[in-house]
Amino acid sequence: MEPSTVAARLASSAVAPLVRKLFVAEGPGAGLVAEPVRVSARLSFTGERRTLSERELRKLAQELVARCVHAAGPAEEPAAEVRAELTDALVTALHSLGDLDMDDVQAVRLGPTGLAARLAAPPLLSQAAEARFRPLLHTACLHILHFFTQRSTFVARTVTEQTRALDHLVATTDLLAARLPSRTAEDARFEERYARHIARKHGETALYRLERGHGPGGGRPDFRLDSAYVSLEAAQEAGPPLAAERALAGRERVLLRGGAGSGKSTLVKWLAVTTARQECENGEPLTHLTHLVGRVPFVLPLRRVVREGLPPTPDRFLHAVGSSLAGSQPPGWTDRVLGAGRGLLLLDGVDEIPERAREAVRRWLRELDGDFPGNLWLVTARPAAVREGWLGPEGFAELSLTPMSHADVAAFVRRWHRAADAEPGAAEALLAVLRSSGDLRRLAVNPLMCGLLCALNRERRGVLPYGRGELYEAALSMLLEGRDTERGIQSTDGPRLTLAARVQILQRLGHWLIRNGRTELDRSDAVAQVGRALATMPQPVAVPQPGIPAQPVPPPQPGAPPQPGAASEAVFRQLLERSGVLAEPAEGRVAFVHRTFQDYLGAKAVVEEGDFPLLLDNAHRAQWEDVVRMAVTLGGPAERERILRGLIEPDEDGTPGPERLVLAAACLDHAAGISPVLRERILTLISRLLPPATRELARMVGRAGPVVLGLLPGPEEVSGKTAETAETAETAETAETAENIVITATRVATDAALPLLSRYAAHPALRVRRQLAWSWRRFDTDAYAEEVIARLAEEDLYFTAHTTAHLRALKALGGRARVQLVGEFGTGAFDTGELTELLVPERLTHLWLTGPGPSDGAWLAAFPRLSTLVLPKDTSEHVPRGVPGHITVVRGRFPG
Repeated sequence: MEPSTVAARLASSAVAPLVRKLFVAEGPGAGLVAEPVRVSARLSFTGERRTLSERELRKLAQELVARCVHAAGPAEEPAAEVRAELTDALVTALHSLGDLDMDDVQAVRLGPTGLAARLAAPPLLSQAAEARFRPLLHTACLHILHFFTQRSTFVARTVTEQTRALDHLVATTDLLAARLPSRTAEDARFEERYARHIARKHGETALYRLERGHGPGGGRPDFRLDSAYVSLEAAQEAGPPLAAERALAGRERVLLRGGAGSGKSTLVKWLAVTTARQECENGEPLTHLTHLVGRVPFVLPLRRVVREGLPPTPDRFLHAVGSSLAGSQPPGWTDRVLGAGRGLLLLDGVDEIPERAREAVRRWLRELDGDFPGNLWLVTARPAAVREGWLGPEGFAELSLTPMSHADVAAFVRRWHRAADAEPGAAEALLAVLRSSGDLRRLAVNPLMCGLLCALNRERRGVLPYGRGELYEAALSMLLEGRDTERGIQSTDGPRLTLAARVQILQRLGHWLIRNGRTELDRSDAVAQVGRALATMPQPVAVPQPGIPAQPVPPPQPGAPPQPGAASEAVFRQLLERSGVLAEPAEGRVAFVHRTFQDYLGAKAVVEEGDFPLLLDNAHRAQWEDVVRMAVTLGGPAERERILRGLIEPDEDGTPGPERLVLAAACLDHAAGISPVLRERILTLISRLLPPATRELARMVGRAGPVVLGLLPGPEEVSGKTAETAETAETAETAETAENIVITATRVATDAALPLLSRYAAHPALRVRRQLAWSWRRFDTDAYAEEVIARLAEEDLYFTAHTTAHLRALKALGGRARVQLVGEFGTGAFDTGELTELLVPERLTHLWLTGPGPSDGAWLAAFPRLSTLVLPKDTSEHVPRGVPGHITVVRGRFPG
C-alpha cells in the first residue's frame, strides 16, 4: 500500500485530533518570539509542561493504528499481532521526535518523507508489518507537518526565514558587485575552469591508512578534504581564540604560526577549496565567511615557487606551481584579479625555504601589497621560523594554531574513521585508549599525529605503539610494506628491497634534505642519493617474490664512483610510486609526503652516522627542532646524553639560550637512560626561567611539556600569601606573574596541570581568571569544570564556552551571569535552540559572541535579565535585527 493511498482514504478529522495531543498547546505569548523553538520543546510528553504520559502516548499510537486500519477497509485488516507490532514501532518513532534538533520550519522543509527518515528506526518487523509501517508513518508525519503549518507563529516564522535568506542574497550580491567591477566574459569563463581546478586539486587530503582493495592500482589513500577537516582555533596575542578558518575575517594580512603537523597546510587547502566553490562543505552559502565571497584563491607553497631566492611575478603564479591551466589564463588576468582586490593569496611554509631567501620573500610581499592593495594574505610558518613581528611593518597580524582539544581529537577520530569506512566501534575504541593513555594523548595534539594513530588503530586492530619513535616506525612499516602486501600487489619492475633497505635509502634522502636546508630535491639528485645508498649495502638485498625470480641489486664496480644507473632509477621509482612516503609535487621535484617523515628519517640517519656536531650547530633553527627531538628519542643513552649536554652548553654570555634550554627540557620525556645528574642539571637551568617574566617566554616554556609543571610556583609562593587573602596592592603587583604561570601550565595541556590550575582558580585578579576560563577547551570538559571552572570567582568574568558540552557543564554548575561563546551559529558550534535550552535565564546578564551570530536577535527575549550583548569588534558584522530594547549592544575585545 502506497503512502498516498493511505492519506487519501484517511480523513484529516480522524488523525488531526490525535496529532494535536502530541504537542503542547500554545500559550498567550507563544507568538511573540519569532526565533524557532526546537520540535522537542513543543512535545507534550517531554519537558516541564508534560501533559501526555508514556502510557497515553502508547494509547494514542494504538488509536492512530486503529484508525488507519479502519480507513484501509475490512479486506486489508491485519492480524492482531501485526497491529501490536505497528503500535510498538509507531511509539518508538513518535518518541524519537524528542531527539530532533530542528524547529518546525526546518521540519516542514524536509517534507513527510524526510521527516520520517529522521525518526528512530523500528525494531525488526515481520513482513506483513513492514509493508504497512512505512505508509502509516508517512501519514503520521504528513499530519504532523500540516499541524505545524497551522500554528499561529508558523507563517511569521517562515517570512522571517525568507527575509534572512533575502538579506543574505542582497548582501552577497553587493559584495560581488563591489569585487567584480571589471571582470570580462573571458575572465569569467576562465575563473569557472580555475575554480573547478582548485577544488579538484586541493579538495582531497591523504589519510594515512592501508587501502583495502580500493582504487585501481592502489593509488594514494585520498579522501574529500571536507570529510576529514576539523576546525581548529588560532590564538591571538590578546583576546579570545577564534576559528582558524575565520583568521582573515576583518584582517587583510595574517601570519599564522603552527608546529609540524598542526594543520597549517590543511587549512590553506580548505580555504582555497571553500573559496573556489563559493560555498561551505555542507553546501551552505558563505554566510559567515563573507570575506571569501568573490575571491580568487592562489595557493603558493613557498618551497616550490621560490627558485634561486626569487619569488614569481603575478603573471607567473600558475606557472610557478605547475598548474595545468597556466597556459590558458587570459593575458593580464592575474593583474586584473589582484588589481580589483579580489585575490586570496595563501603562502604556505616560510620555514621550508632557506633563511637567505626569506628576506627576499618579505620584500616581495611588501611590493605586491603596495601595488595591489585590498587582497587577503595568509602566510604560514613554524613557530620559531621567523622572529616575532617579522611581518609587523607590513601590517600582518600574528596568530598561532592551538593544539587540538579533547573535543577536537574526538571529532577528528570519528570523522577519520567514517571517511575511511572503518569497522563499527573502531573510533570509540581508539578514543577510549587515548583517554586512558597520557603518552598517546599527548601525541594526538595535531591532525598529522592523530591521523597516524587512526591509521595504525585501523591497521593493527587497536594494538598501538607506545611513544613517538615507535609510532613513526610502525607508520613507516605500514606505508612501506603493508600497503602492497595488504592488496596482494607484487612489483615486477626492478628489485624488491627489504624494509630495512628501503628505510636506509629514505634516511639518506631525509639527511640530504635537512643538511641542505631543503624540503624538496631534484629528481636527478634523489636518484643519485639512492645510488650512493645502494653502494653502501654490503650485499644484494633483493627479496624474492612468489613465482618471480629474485632480482639482485648489481654491486658497483670496484673503485668506480657510485652512478645512478638502471638499478637506482628502478629502486627510486618504486619508492616514489608505491611507498606512500615520497611524492612528486612538481615535474622533476621530489619531497616527502609530510615534513615530519623527513625529520624522522633524517634524525635516524644523524644518529646512525654520529653526525652530532651538525645537529647541535643547527639546534637553534626552527626547521631542526623536531629533528633534535627525534634524535634524542632514537639514540641510545650515550647518544642522548651527548645531544642534551650540547643543548645546554653556555652561549657567549655564559648561559644557554632559552630556546635550546626549553628544547632540552622537552626531550627529557623521551630520554630514558640518561644520568640523574644531567637530568637534574637541565631541570635546574629551566627553573631559572620560572616564573616566566613575559607572555612570550611563558608560551615558549610551555612547549617543554609536563616536565615544567613541578617547577612552577603556586599562588602562595608568588604573592607570599594565599590567593584568597592576598591584598589588592599585592595582587596588582603579582597578577602578571600569576597570569604567565597559568599560560605556561595551560600550554602543557594535560590533566597533570589541573592541580596547579585549581589552586590558581581562587586568584582574585581578573586577567588570571580570564586566562583560566578561555583555556577550558584544552582539557577534558567535566574534569576542568569541576577542578577549575567551579572555583573561579564570577565578578566581571566571562565564562568561555567553545562547545555545547561547556554550556551543559555551566548549567550543571547553576549557570553564570556572563558567558562568552566562541564559535559560529548555524554552521558552527551553536544554534539558538541550544542556547535557549542551555543558558540559564535567571542568571544570564551579559552575553559575548566572538563570532557572527544569527541575523535575528528576537530569541534573546528568552533572557529577561540579559542587559548587555557583546559583538565582535569587526565593524563588518551587523547588529542583529529585533534585539529587545532592554539589551544594550556593544563591541569590544575585553568588554566590561
